[in-house]
Amino acid sequence: MKRMLSFIITVVVLTGAMVFTTPGLLDRVRLGLDLKGGFEILYHAEPMDTGGTLTRASLQKTAESLEKRANALGTSEPEVTTEGTDRIRLKIAGVTDEAEVRKKMKEPAVLTFRSAKEGDKPGVYSKIELVGSDFVEGAAEVQRDNLNRPEISISIKNKEKFAEITERLLGKELAIYLDENLLSSPPTVRQVLTDGKASISGGYTLDEAREIADTINLGALPLKLTEKYSQSVGATLGKQSLNDTVRAGIVGSVIILLFMLFMYRLPGVLASFALILHTWLLILVFVLADFTLTLPGIAAFILGIGMAVDANIITNERIREEIRSGKGIMSSVKAGNKTSFRTVMDANVTTIIVAAVMFAFGTGAVKGFALILIVEIVLSIVTNLYFAHWLLTVLVKAGALKKPKQFGVKESDISAL
Repeated sequence: MKRMLSFIITVVVLTGAMVFTTPGLLDRVRLGLDLKGGFEILYHAEPMDTGGTLTRASLQKTAESLEKRANALGTSEPEVTTEGTDRIRLKIAGVTDEAEVRKKMKEPAVLTFRSAKEGDKPGVYSKIELVGSDFVEGAAEVQRDNLNRPEISISIKNKEKFAEITERLLGKELAIYLDENLLSSPPTVRQVLTDGKASISGGYTLDEAREIADTINLGALPLKLTEKYSQSVGATLGKQSLNDTVRAGIVGSVIILLFMLFMYRLPGVLASFALILHTWLLILVFVLADFTLTLPGIAAFILGIGMAVDANIITNERIREEIRSGKGIMSSVKAGNKTSFRTVMDANVTTIIVAAVMFAFGTGAVKGFALILIVEIVLSIVTNLYFAHWLLTVLVKAGALKKPKQFGVKESDISAL
């Protein structure tokens, strides 16, 4: 009685959670360009100065700058990723003027140190004193002062120019801008600096200091972006793709559930419930981890469900083989679960290894496909192995499953021991 009660409570609670939360979760899933519509550009990055070097840090910082610019344009959740050693891919939705996006995005990030002109309002710094190319490449780094507070050390190429600026602005503020955005509270010039080296402090946190240092290093090596590829996906086309994909998924899922019910009777119902729970958990992961759902992601989604169905079929077939050999129901369930577990785990582990390699060496859609597939397999192990096995064992121990025909096995197929 206790086993049956725990089974009923588990199923009812999970069913209620899925029914009440699924509509809200679906509305919160972030859709990619191929499903929602938008604009995508692939850029090739190279140093502005002849003979300059392109570093991983400068590429990443340029990508962050692009994301900030896309947000400033009012676009919806821009997605910016680096690919390889010299490429940046930008995906944005809600684009109304593609020409303006192209123009704004390809401008190099501009770092400036500014002072206040005579007549500037408080908090306004309009006079440019230093630009990114005035700094020594890669010289900005975070250090600690005598009180263990974070500060940024920098080096300037032209010592005389820097000495003149610090002498003129002694006791005044020297603000740091990236494009037209003030990075932090402006530091104050404390002394005249004649050796081209300085330390910037201003009560920064360690993360703020690192961001400023990275930005200065980026400004010392601004990158030129060249558009290599672009595509525009209309909202109508994206919506049609999504509707067609959802429709195909629903039809396929219904066919799978009917097949499991017809072939395996009540154990098939349990397997179907585990599959539904698996799908719900995957949607929950999408929302909590803020994954972007794309067509390749849906392909991985469907592939993962197919593998989950295979796991359930293998388990139920192993159990049926044990029953046909003449074993009792409880013994058959234990033996079938044990042998199928090893088989399914081996298949899942090898697939995870392949997906991990794809994620490590792939780019763009390949990475997305691999990541979703890995998440799918992990959830499948939890729901379609451990949880489905537990549900079946509980029902058998509770006496609700005690006849071979409940597993789709005919009495005439059972061998005599």
